[in-house]
Amino acid sequence: MERQSRIMSEKDEYQFQHQGAVELLVFNFLLILTILTIWLFKNHRFRFLHETGGAMVYGLIMGLILRYATAPTDIESGTVYDCVKLTFSPSTLLVNITDQVYEYKYKREISQHNISPHQGNAILEKMTFDPEIFFNVLLPPIIFHAGYSLKKRHFFQNLGSILTYAFLGTAISCIVIGLIMYGFVKAMIHAGQLKNGDFHFTDCLFFGSLMSATDPVTVLAIFHELHVDLDLYTLLFGESVLNDAVAIVLTYSISIYSPKENPNAFDAAAFFQSVGNFLGIFAGSFAMGSAYAIITALLTKFTKLCEFPMLETGLFFLLSWSAFLSAEAAGLTGIVAVLFCGVTQAHYTYNNLSSDSKIRTKQLFEFMNFLAENVIFCYMGLALFTFQNHIFNAFFILGAFLAIFVARACNIYPLSFLLNLGRKQKIPWNFQHMMMFSGLRGAIAFALAIRNTESQPKQMMFTTTLLLVFFTVWVFGGGTTPMLTWLQIRVGVDLDENLKEDPSSQHQQITWIKTRRKQRVLGSSECGMASTTIRKINQCGVAQTKGPHAHWKDGMEPPGICTLCKGGAWRLQLTSESPCIQL
Repeated sequence: MERQSRIMSEKDEYQFQHQGAVELLVFNFLLILTILTIWLFKNHRFRFLHETGGAMVYGLIMGLILRYATAPTDIESGTVYDCVKLTFSPSTLLVNITDQVYEYKYKREISQHNISPHQGNAILEKMTFDPEIFFNVLLPPIIFHAGYSLKKRHFFQNLGSILTYAFLGTAISCIVIGLIMYGFVKAMIHAGQLKNGDFHFTDCLFFGSLMSATDPVTVLAIFHELHVDLDLYTLLFGESVLNDAVAIVLTYSISIYSPKENPNAFDAAAFFQSVGNFLGIFAGSFAMGSAYAIITALLTKFTKLCEFPMLETGLFFLLSWSAFLSAEAAGLTGIVAVLFCGVTQAHYTYNNLSSDSKIRTKQLFEFMNFLAENVIFCYMGLALFTFQNHIFNAFFILGAFLAIFVARACNIYPLSFLLNLGRKQKIPWNFQHMMMFSGLRGAIAFALAIRNTESQPKQMMFTTTLLLVFFTVWVFGGGTTPMLTWLQIRVGVDLDENLKEDPSSQHQQITWIKTRRKQRVLGSSECGMASTTIRKINQCGVAQTKGPHAHWKDGMEPPGICTLCKGGAWRLQLTSESPCIQL
């Protein structure tokens, strides 16, 4: 009996390793498809679909294949025993079967009315990530890159507004979503869709906190490509970066909020304890991340590590990662620590690095950010079919859709009005509308939701969060370019700002144009070629022709302003194959 059990255990271990290889192969294949799609999008822009939406589509297709191409487990073949004396769910269960003790670990609660025919499917279970992988592996590079690639001048110019949106705005959003969802939950209980006691007010606030995490990665990518007005870009980027950190700490603070008597009643002592926890965790995480960055800055400044760029880059990476791990080990929030570590590293350490290390660190974290984001968006598509305990409730989903839009409006417009009372450069209405439109949900909301799916209310929250992420990424992400046009927001202005900041760049630009004019004349006279035409492609979709001119590639053109949409930049189309004018 013991020998047979050991053989079965070895077979299970081998099968587990095989399934692990299949899991990695699936994600590797999805990333290859995503990279090829991004390359296609770079050459042929699809107006209403972005790369992140494409990654989610591939994940959906793969999840559909895995769900229905693998054999389901026969749930009824097992035996269910009632443990009437147990009043809680034990984390570990020891079962004595014929004098042999086996250990089983608790995973999650399963409703008797919601048992999936695919429950226990080994492949689907393997495709469901451990939530800690998101927080310990995938999210830190994304958050660090956000801080390390920050445009400091514009960020600190708008720091007051960014902090207002990130702290007050997130709190307002959390409360509004929580109140609206509590009203919907009460209506669902009255209609018999939920049992009284399944959902408490703290659960609604918990859902509000995780849904307050905005992640407009699609919108910001389009903003970057179109060179949207830097103030708008900075406000939205800064809000999203700090908002993620605030939402994570807020979610943790609400999860430990426990009124002593009625769970739906307000307990002042518990409330102020949660506020204290929030402030303490945020401040401690900020200090931890900044301390590691300062240590890195001192080491790179007062040692000769710059003589060995490989060692310098390795030390930079490991100390930055240590900021995250130390904060988590100390009971703080690693995401907040690694964010401010990235900001401080960019402000102090970056200037001490050798030229090779500057390039390596920028490219390293840019690459890690790219891979991590695409893995998460692919996994979102997979999770719709591979997660085995979805609870779809149409009334709850409808309430969540309504709540996030109302909460975003209650966040952006009142705070913008108050900020404009003290700002010299006002936040115009079209900026406010665009910020309202750009409140997408993404990786952070998804990671917070999947981190706790043990109970049925949390499973319903996860399913709803997943659908909200799909909707906002596809609809609002795809509608970014038309919305910019409709709101008449300037694009193609990033280069103008750089010229104003750096007079040497302006001199180089003028010299470059003069050189290109000479090459154009030489190309036309010596080669006898037909002139090319310079075409101005605007966000309004109109191409304007500006007579005979030479061609130069994207990224090298001088700025221009469209007379119709007050934005845009010169884009030229090559009409000749002559090397002398392919600049």
